[in-house]
Amino acid sequence: MALALSPTVPGLKFFVLLKKPQFTVKSKLIKYDMKPYKHEPEPNLTSLPTGIPYIIANEAAERFSYYGMRAILVVFMTQYLTDSTGVAAVMSEQEAQGYFHLFVSAVYFMPILGALVSDGLLGKYRTIILLSLVYCLGHFALALDNTRMGLLLGQSLIALGAGGIKPCVSAHVGDQFGPANRHLIGNVFSWFYFAINFGAFAAMLIIPWLLDRYGPSLAFGIPGLLMLIATLAFWSGRYQFVHIKPAGMTFIKEMFSQFGMATLGKLASVYAFIAIFWALFEQIGSSWILQAQKMDRVILGIEFLPSQIQATNPLLIMLLTPLFTYVVYPRLNNLLALTDVKKMAIGLFLTVIAFAIASTIQMQLDRGSIPNIIWQLIAYLILTSAEVMVSITCLEFSYHQAPKTMKSFVMAFYLLSIATGNLFTSAVNFFIQNPDGTSKLQGASYFWFFTILMLITTILFLWTSSHFRKYNYFPNNDG
Repeated sequence: MALALSPTVPGLKFFVLLKKPQFTVKSKLIKYDMKPYKHEPEPNLTSLPTGIPYIIANEAAERFSYYGMRAILVVFMTQYLTDSTGVAAVMSEQEAQGYFHLFVSAVYFMPILGALVSDGLLGKYRTIILLSLVYCLGHFALALDNTRMGLLLGQSLIALGAGGIKPCVSAHVGDQFGPANRHLIGNVFSWFYFAINFGAFAAMLIIPWLLDRYGPSLAFGIPGLLMLIATLAFWSGRYQFVHIKPAGMTFIKEMFSQFGMATLGKLASVYAFIAIFWALFEQIGSSWILQAQKMDRVILGIEFLPSQIQATNPLLIMLLTPLFTYVVYPRLNNLLALTDVKKMAIGLFLTVIAFAIASTIQMQLDRGSIPNIIWQLIAYLILTSAEVMVSITCLEFSYHQAPKTMKSFVMAFYLLSIATGNLFTSAVNFFIQNPDGTSKLQGASYFWFFTILMLITTILFLWTSSHFRKYNYFPNNDG
């Protein structure tokens, strides 16, 4: 539904969701000039589409807001949470980890809703604008209320907003290109991916510092401000974008057809294993932070906060992605035929090694010894290498396995593996809590549980993947 507010009200013009009327005043008459949106890319344009800078700016600011908020959640819940009277009412470590992974799970369940609303009803642009405003409200709820009620409201709104726009933004990038400039899509997605990791890296360094120095209101408020900037940046490009109209019921019918359901079922046989990878990987935002609190975090004379250590991951992603693409993969391919499935299998095994290191670190901490944070950084290096081989490869694999009419929805379906993994970790953390506040998996036993689980998953994946029948649907022959 279109929503137009008076242009004389400062700061509210970004609420226009469809088309902004341009006004000219003659005497007492107001003339409305409706500037049309573009609904298809320019066929002869050989340069970058004019809307791309707005999308990249939006993505960098949005990822800063999300990862900045997420970086401090566990610390906030275990150190800063209060009741309605302002008295401290913090959570135990296991409870905080349970709620953290429940929140992340909700974020990655929402892309299904976003894909349905976008492709079936509103279209990508209106879906992104509407849910971005919900997203902003979530950040400000966290900033204004430090109680469990504020936490629940803020996390619910952010999960709806952040998750809902996730499948829409990347698909919106592809919509901007026509036949003459399609060769530039790869370059744009490289910048898009760089913007994601740069925003995350900056946020993971800055927001924990703000929490430590100035408290949760400012630390949650700044991500909210960045999300508002992201929304304004995206809205500013509305006349530069190509707006693809929603497919309506056609999309719904194709998705629930026998062929569509068979495709999703085939991919689910892979995603079930990838979900366990995410159950471990996402703990860099929970159990690995709590572990870092007990370690010597001085590097080159600088003491880092526990939440800042996770900034290692986006930094390593920016460094390792080109290294794997141009060096590691070509050399591995000389030793064995390196298929997508084999890349993912190697990545799963690397995850076992990374968590074995974290488990060993925790054993030392349980004995009262303090190893330097460098040991955890080694685990980060191995786990991020696993992420490159599992996450990026699985995204590409999913795209090629999906027919043309289902590519956006399959991307959202892939994100369900992340949701499922986090839901599993959340359930484990709630289950292991004893009534007296202790845990059924104390210290290193917690990390070893996930290490052994990952090892079993890797072995099963190697066995079942040999029976997987692969199809490729490329853009020029998907029918």
